[in-house]
Amino acid sequence: MNNKITVWFMMISMIWFTSCHKNRISKNTDKSVSDSVFVNRDSVYTDTSSLADTETETVAPVKIREIAFDYLTAKSKFSFQSKNQDFDNTNVNIRMKKDSLIWISVTGVGFELARGLITRDSIVFMDKFHKQYFVFSYEQLSRQYNFDLNFPLLQSVIIGNLPFKQQPDSEFQKESDFFVLKQKEGRINIENFVAESNLKLTHLNATETGTTNTFSLDYEDFKQVDSFLFPFMSFVKLNVKSPKDQQPSETTIRLKHSKVDIVSQSPGFPFNVPSGYKRKR
Repeated sequence: MNNKITVWFMMISMIWFTSCHKNRISKNTDKSVSDSVFVNRDSVYTDTSSLADTETETVAPVKIREIAFDYLTAKSKFSFQSKNQDFDNTNVNIRMKKDSLIWISVTGVGFELARGLITRDSIVFMDKFHKQYFVFSYEQLSRQYNFDLNFPLLQSVIIGNLPFKQQPDSEFQKESDFFVLKQKEGRINIENFVAESNLKLTHLNATETGTTNTFSLDYEDFKQVDSFLFPFMSFVKLNVKSPKDQQPSETTIRLKHSKVDIVSQSPGFPFNVPSGYKRKR
């Protein structure tokens, strides 16, 4: 596996979460309870597309259960699959300071391959294997992907909260065993499926107006972390046509946590780019 590509996609996968209409790849995230990567997720998760024929009713706003924390740490495995790239169960350590920092360390067999730091102003990743680093501003990324990318959005993706803030006048509908919150961000229409059983966001569908580009996100394997239900598995599915030749492509992403801790003291966020590293972007 190309370690530089591993680092690159660790960052880009988060960006794709909010920019499926500009990306050349599409996601097909399949759920697997084992350590093998992807299986047919439709066989293990409720197919929400069938809810289109289900009678709906407007209901009072729902208080969605979300994660509150000062600091958070996680040990995880990251998997990525597309037409040209395929790697499974890359070891990742994550540290977060609420509304401020996301620190990521990618490790191999006994050593660190890469380290990343996401702040409210920028995203920096060091490829320690090739002694290179990448720097991105949210303005650059938002312009490149034609989407308002920001730190709160990335933070929400990792912890399983609503990616887009619920507005006071938000309308909920009851469909089968879900409360559905519908939102619109630019050209993207979003449906958030909140499970009636635990009031947690469990599924999200996003479609781009005027195209067949789609994005979906599933949170599963909820476990108690302190007083919160935390999703220990996240699955992303992108189905996007290339703007150049209109050829469809698929991308699947999985993040599987083995340990998550909510802590009151800073776990530390060591990050320093050595002088000998070459900036690639």
